[in-house]
Amino acid sequence: MSTHAKRERLLLADLLENAGPDAPTLCDGWKTRELAAHVVVRERRADAAGGIVIKPLAARLERVQAEFAGKPYEELVQLIRTGPPRLSPFALKQIDEASNTVEFFLHSEDIRRAQPDWRPREVDPVFADALWKRLETAARLYGRKSPVGLVLRRPNGQTAVAHKGTPVVTVTGEPAELLLFASGRQEVADVELDGDKEAVAKIADTPFGLW
Repeated sequence: MSTHAKRERLLLADLLENAGPDAPTLCDGWKTRELAAHVVVRERRADAAGGIVIKPLAARLERVQAEFAGKPYEELVQLIRTGPPRLSPFALKQIDEASNTVEFFLHSEDIRRAQPDWRPREVDPVFADALWKRLETAARLYGRKSPVGLVLRRPNGQTAVAHKGTPVVTVTGEPAELLLFASGRQEVADVELDGDKEAVAKIADTPFGLW
């Protein structure tokens, strides 16, 4: 069984540890401490984590997340590194792999690419294919807010239609970069946009993402 999520978890924990609690991230309003708290709450507090997607629960999520952010930073990092409790759904390998591979990859890049001297991470072909499969599956969800037609294309020619419509903008890049773009991190994604000039401008300002 693939263990991409486990590897990404450890990489994220190492990045958080090395960056310290007050480093910037790409997540608006969050430093590394808040990002770490978010990851822990998502895995360990299902009663509050629903606020990520259910607006009436957002206030509770914010409150619980603030409580966790107040804990010792080293404790938060260790909770991420060791993983969720046994009774958490995320403790199941299949759910962990399906739900956390992309989550941890993106948050690692949120830390890495917020630093002034960041360099692109080298992504091995197997992991690139894994990211592509997840992006391909969720492409329509990522692209639902697009004001124009949107196609995601790998350099090898594989494509995924993220949104049907005209005119069409084609975004080309490696799977990791396309995932960053589709998740709302357009400003740091190394991709090329091809299409009508006005359509491309609209795409650049669209708040993409799953939620």
